[in-house]
Amino acid sequence: MTVALQGIPRNTLVWLLVAQVLVIVPHLTHLPLWIVALWLGCVAWRLRIFRMQANYPPSWVKAVIILAAGSGVYLSRGGLVGLDAGVVLLIAAFILKLLEMRTRRDALVVIFLGFFTVVTSYLFEDGLVAGTYSLLPVLALLAAMIGLQQSRLFSRPWPALRLAGSLLLQALPLMVVLFLFFPRLAPLWSVPTSAPRQTVGLSEQMAPGDIVELSRSAELAFRASFTGQVPPRDRLYWRAATFERFDGRRWSQSVASRLPVAPQWSPAGEPVHYSVVMEPSRRPWLYTLDVPNVTGADAQLMPDFHVQRPTPVDAPLMYRATSWPEALRQPTATPDTLARALELPERGNPRSRAWALELRRDSVDSEALVAALLTHFNREPYGYTLRPPPVGDQIVDDFLFETRQGFCIHFAGAMTFVLRAAGIPARIVIGYQGGEFNPAGNYLTVRQLDAHAWVEYWVAGRGWVSVDPTFQVAPERIELGLVEALPQERELFDETSEALLRYRHIGWLNDLRLGWESLNYGWQRWVLGYQDEEQAGLFQRLFGSTDWRIPGLVLVGALAVGLAILALLLLKPWRREKDVQLALYQSFEQALARQGVRRQPGEGPQAFAARAARRLPEHADGILAFARCYEAARYADAPVSARELAASVKRLRRELPWRKGRSTLAE
Repeated sequence: MTVALQGIPRNTLVWLLVAQVLVIVPHLTHLPLWIVALWLGCVAWRLRIFRMQANYPPSWVKAVIILAAGSGVYLSRGGLVGLDAGVVLLIAAFILKLLEMRTRRDALVVIFLGFFTVVTSYLFEDGLVAGTYSLLPVLALLAAMIGLQQSRLFSRPWPALRLAGSLLLQALPLMVVLFLFFPRLAPLWSVPTSAPRQTVGLSEQMAPGDIVELSRSAELAFRASFTGQVPPRDRLYWRAATFERFDGRRWSQSVASRLPVAPQWSPAGEPVHYSVVMEPSRRPWLYTLDVPNVTGADAQLMPDFHVQRPTPVDAPLMYRATSWPEALRQPTATPDTLARALELPERGNPRSRAWALELRRDSVDSEALVAALLTHFNREPYGYTLRPPPVGDQIVDDFLFETRQGFCIHFAGAMTFVLRAAGIPARIVIGYQGGEFNPAGNYLTVRQLDAHAWVEYWVAGRGWVSVDPTFQVAPERIELGLVEALPQERELFDETSEALLRYRHIGWLNDLRLGWESLNYGWQRWVLGYQDEEQAGLFQRLFGSTDWRIPGLVLVGALAVGLAILALLLLKPWRREKDVQLALYQSFEQALARQGVRRQPGEGPQAFAARAARRLPEHADGILAFARCYEAARYADAPVSARELAASVKRLRRELPWRKGRSTLAE
């Protein structure tokens, strides 16, 4: 019976069941509940088969189960094609294979399915915890593979697990070398996503209440590391998109802002160099300081100075940027650009329109009007709050002259409306402001609660100028952040934000939180973010060239040397003791070979000695005497010393002539 057809040892079955649990656990958040019921049923049936209490399911039963599983995937995922549906089908196959696993070959198929399923978990979660956890199912699958060997050592589960751990540790150096030096390849295949997963973040259009809800969440938006000193908080305005269209209720992007046309601008002031690790947002925008030059994300600077990719960001993304916050932006804008920045609905908010005209009459130029408007926000009893009172259809009028309580989008929207009504081109910029500095990793953490809106207006010769009306009402929002700016409204934040508030005031807990976040950021930046650009930089520093063939040759050489060293460490030839008996037997063979008697392949010592005795009858006694001594010492463990064996072959060599004589002719 071949190994492939032998039965499955108990040890392998135990580790396979453990591995299935460990493989399925990370997928539970996106698996239908019937998968758990399917696994429990298959395990129960498999255990009864192992105990000889049940038979393997017949073909028709397997066909019914497969049809039911496929129907379950179709009903729960809306189809059989797509990322979610494909993973559920794979896990269902991984489970159902238990019921027809009869031979070791079948067990190997289940094990390899398990390895592939472990990899699919990274499609949903690729953080540090997920990456570390994936070692557990890999260990269990390796232990199951080792358990397939019918050996006394592996008849119990723990020796198999220890050997699996040892193999995994031995593979780590090779894994690190391949990770660093193997060429970064684009995905060879892709799986269509059936439905987008829900994410918290900025949207393509926004009303005042939307950004208020967003700012109650402490979910991570992105992290940023700077080359050199981190800029002051009042310069950390992270642009995501620009809103130019207003329908009386909501602000949104214009069609022109999405056209791939580079805007006119010129650098000024000191540049800021930084890198960003961005969380999935389901939007194509990248978060940057003004005005950026982005590398590593296939992105383009759009006409309104926001940065956009061709496709939405649906996985963590790392990119580098250099920004010039003091850059001169479109000092000579086109008429179409200015016309879009002046558009207003034909009717609505009459009081705001009339006030804008009044400000226009009282101001000598656009700069004076903007200053008057900011002074108005600063001196009048406006309030900054996450609980703005409701407004009616005239949202700008009601906010400016009635409620006077609002969030950043209220102030930015009202200011933009008044500037346009006064004939000054203006638009809203949405993004994030500030961020929490993490001294453990020397980077900024920007959360959804840092979402912000501000204004930029156009002046001939100066171009677009940014201004933040929120600073006039609540400067602590810009200088300290939202959490510190609204301590009296902490009950409005979600549970994560509430925990963030608590930890910030408990020193050691806050240090633990910052340390853990720093570890996760390092994983994202140096492991997940290690792509072709980072690899090219490493090659340049180590080899002085970005050509991958040079490090490829170095890699092959290093692997060859490493394998040679590993072979020496494992085989340890310097510890081998010389086999004295075998050496004496080889001397016996050489003596007979000089007489024309050579041992045939597969010929044992006794048969060889008998044939040699027939060919050399005058020396038969010596030949047979040595053969008896050798067999007794080698195979019967008789008390024949090496000295006696050496004396026997020595006597025979003396008796035999040096050259082939007449007596050694044909038998």
